[in-house]
Amino acid sequence: MGQRAFGLDGEVVDEVAAEIARAREQGAQIAVVVGGGNIFRGISAAAKGLDRVQADQMGMLATVINSLALREALERHGAPAQVMSAVPMEPIARPFNRSEALELLDQGRVLVFAAGTGLPYFTTDTAAALRAVEIKAQVLMKATKVDGVYDSDPVQNPGARRYDKLDYQEVLINNLRVMDQTAVSLCRENGLPILVFKLEAGGLEAAVRGQSRGTLIQGGES
Repeated sequence: MGQRAFGLDGEVVDEVAAEIARAREQGAQIAVVVGGGNIFRGISAAAKGLDRVQADQMGMLATVINSLALREALERHGAPAQVMSAVPMEPIARPFNRSEALELLDQGRVLVFAAGTGLPYFTTDTAAALRAVEIKAQVLMKATKVDGVYDSDPVQNPGARRYDKLDYQEVLINNLRVMDQTAVSLCRENGLPILVFKLEAGGLEAAVRGQSRGTLIQGGES
């Protein structure tokens, strides 16, 4: 939503799509999971009295709106893309199917996974971890507003310490809030590295080339 209080900022959507398209040109197979907080946050609505299941379902629909916008922008940048939804809603998006997803990746498509896991009570982080494991991704990259994981909020604390590397267990024990604990645990159980990096011009492309300044989270033995 950029600097807006709500909704989609076309320029921001275009910038994100351009970043993904450039990273794809490096030869990477890319799948993207987007949230819907710019339109509707299920957990926030539930805190205000809305039934949590209904609130999460509304949040899933918000991610579909964002996914469609991103797909259209990706196509403009020459990156063929396909939205796959955890909640069946043809003809708007294809239902998620692992075998089809792998085929589309091999064809050079960018996949945009929408509607989270399709189930309430699971976050976008967990959806991203689940899809990454299912498609046997080499790394789960989380794009954020800061250049990695810090021991405290770097916006509020200028002296916050940034980590270059972390072990999954350190993240869980210290509750570093990189991602929710279910997502981190899923990555740990499947040996899936997590790279937390800043989404800025060239950031994703650098991450794909292994030149990111972000924080890498993986097993302590690695």
